[in-house]
Amino acid sequence: MALADPAGCAKGGEDNNPFPDIIELNVGGQVYITRHPTLVSVPGSLLWEMFTQKNVRSLARDSKGRFFVDRDGFLFRYILDYMRDRQLVLPEHFPERGRLQREAEYFVLPELVKLLAPKLSEQNSLGDDPCQSDPEELSPGADTARSLTSAALPGAVSGGPGAAGGEGRRAGFITIGYRGSYTLGRDSQTDAKFRRVARIMVCGKTSLAKEVFGDTLNESRDPDRPPERYTSRYYLKFTFLEQAFDKLADAGFHMVACNSTGTCAFAHEQTDDRIWTSYTEYVFYRE
Repeated sequence: MALADPAGCAKGGEDNNPFPDIIELNVGGQVYITRHPTLVSVPGSLLWEMFTQKNVRSLARDSKGRFFVDRDGFLFRYILDYMRDRQLVLPEHFPERGRLQREAEYFVLPELVKLLAPKLSEQNSLGDDPCQSDPEELSPGADTARSLTSAALPGAVSGGPGAAGGEGRRAGFITIGYRGSYTLGRDSQTDAKFRRVARIMVCGKTSLAKEVFGDTLNESRDPDRPPERYTSRYYLKFTFLEQAFDKLADAGFHMVACNSTGTCAFAHEQTDDRIWTSYTEYVFYRE
């Protein structure tokens, strides 16, 4: 007796095709629903190899029967978009270009790998790549070079006459993240019970975080981080996002991106009350 395929939402159009037309994927915990022709649109790719074989049972599944791929679930959205349109469209100030290139290599998409490769400048050297983080760890002499630059152009760093606008502010990114949750009853949204934001996380270069938040920045989780290194372990001593936004605005930062994910679970087995939990990140940039 043939078993029903729980990973499909519709039957395939061809008798010799063991896959349904609509397929559910679990990529690193993120669920995607797409059509079978999309997954096999790039001959020779890893997804083409997976979804053109005849032995469906050899593919990994999760507990709900969805096809499982153990890769970065958030970056897979760009892989899937490319397979649909053969175009690469990334958000402005996209910080994970290098990681996305690695995902493209894993899924055997050579044309996408070329699109993501760093460009060579006229001097035959790597140009500015926004995805290279913490360059000091790659270049041991970076601190020495910075010291020489500071000595030659004191105004450009210390905020003297050579600084732009006389402020000497350095460009960079700061990411604000927080988790929130609330319980929603069956009747209406007026029954919602909101929980206070427990902790506001701060990610970015240590020197920028200290400049913006000062004494309101809690460094206890990463107390010895040097000023020019990056960290994702700081958090704020207050629990209102608007306070963080005000401080960032006062320091000249502007929001350039926002991302949020949410999950839902039943609070009680006997009722329809549900607990919604979300994680949201706001990315700020200063030129």
